Amino acid sequence: MRSAIANHDFGEVFRLAKIHGNVSYAKISEAVGYKREHIGKMARPETDGMGVRPRITQFHKILEVVDGLRIPGHLAGLSPRPWELEQSAKTTQPEDPSTLIAQGGAGIWDIAEMLRRTEMSSINSAALESIEEGINQLARAYPYANADYLHERTRNGLHYVTKQLEGRVTLRQHRELLVDAGWLFLLNACVQYDRGQREAANLSKAAALRIGEEAGHGEIKAWAWEIEAWFALTQSRWQDMLNAVEAGHMADQTHSVGVQLYAHKARAAARMGDARLVRDSLDAGRARLDRLPRPDHPEHHFIIDPDKWDFYEMDAYRLLGDDERAASHARSVIRISTGPDGTEISPMRAAEARLTLGVAAARMGEIEEAIGMGTTALEADRKSLPSLLLVADELDKELRARYPREAATRDFHEQVMTIKRGAVRPELPF
Repeated sequence: MRSAIANHDFGEVFRLAKIHGNVSYAKISEAVGYKREHIGKMARPETDGMGVRPRITQFHKILEVVDGLRIPGHLAGLSPRPWELEQSAKTTQPEDPSTLIAQGGAGIWDIAEMLRRTEMSSINSAALESIEEGINQLARAYPYANADYLHERTRNGLHYVTKQLEGRVTLRQHRELLVDAGWLFLLNACVQYDRGQREAANLSKAAALRIGEEAGHGEIKAWAWEIEAWFALTQSRWQDMLNAVEAGHMADQTHSVGVQLYAHKARAAARMGDARLVRDSLDAGRARLDRLPRPDHPEHHFIIDPDKWDFYEMDAYRLLGDDERAASHARSVIRISTGPDGTEISPMRAAEARLTLGVAAARMGEIEEAIGMGTTALEADRKSLPSLLLVADELDKELRARYPREAATRDFHEQVMTIKRGAVRPELPF
């Protein structure tokens, strides 16, 4: 039952509740607001010859089932539900803010909590500023920080912000908290997808889009569509990607997210072999980028800066077979991604740049250089698995097409397959 809840397989939850808890589908139907026959369809065994049973994937419907059946939020990867907080409020005493430090140090969310409690109000401007700064810290850490660390911190942030939304707040504060939750869901979607949690990432992206619509925040909506475009790009769903790009442009036309959308369009066009669309998209993206001020924090994941443009052009020219220009941009990406002390400050981009150099080397007959670059890229500590594997597949295909009998080619292919086999991580979605 715990496994079914964690995986949001509510059909299995309903089936187990009937078998082991003697809870009828009629009672479940009444609790969650679904028709009894729909409950039955969701709960049927997948071995009965009727195919895959229906699944609940929409975020608000997941919440309806969780609340209807009184499933504790943590079992489903959610923050504590309102009815849980009501129960705990009857039995727990208010904490002294100083105990937060005594219990192991104050993190970015604990600081916001202490600021809130010092004024004995539901929320205040200092706490809201602290939350915003915490989100910015995580977004600036995204290019290099450990994905597991980012996932944990982002989930903590979501739990804290949603808890504040359940308290007494003004309309302005409610919108600010909604916007904070939207940015956290966006970041969570990126980290989850990096870790191979595709279904969970889709839920986080959908939650961000819904929040953007509710809060009337065009930039959040546009980034949600940008993430959908990224997902579609790495899954070779070209038309879905182009549709997401257009939806993103409609949502926002003033921030740097538009640059990223043009870049995705160029990368998809290159994979479709449309050189003219590649050039048009790159030109439009560059023009938008040139109109924007240079950011104070270019490492921020949701801010596109001029230094990232080499990365996009590198990808497009590699796919078009312009190896010389692709390699030139790749070397520039590695240089920009490396700090003065030799530390890589953008390891994910550097890894894809090395794969690009590997593809160029393979096409020029330099197999040792190609495999050396590819192996180094796959060994990077910080990975965006879908993006990395997309380019690694290109190098793998080049090597197997050109050097099929080389032992090094087979070894590299096995490295790629090993990463693919370990890419999916069955963990809680939020």
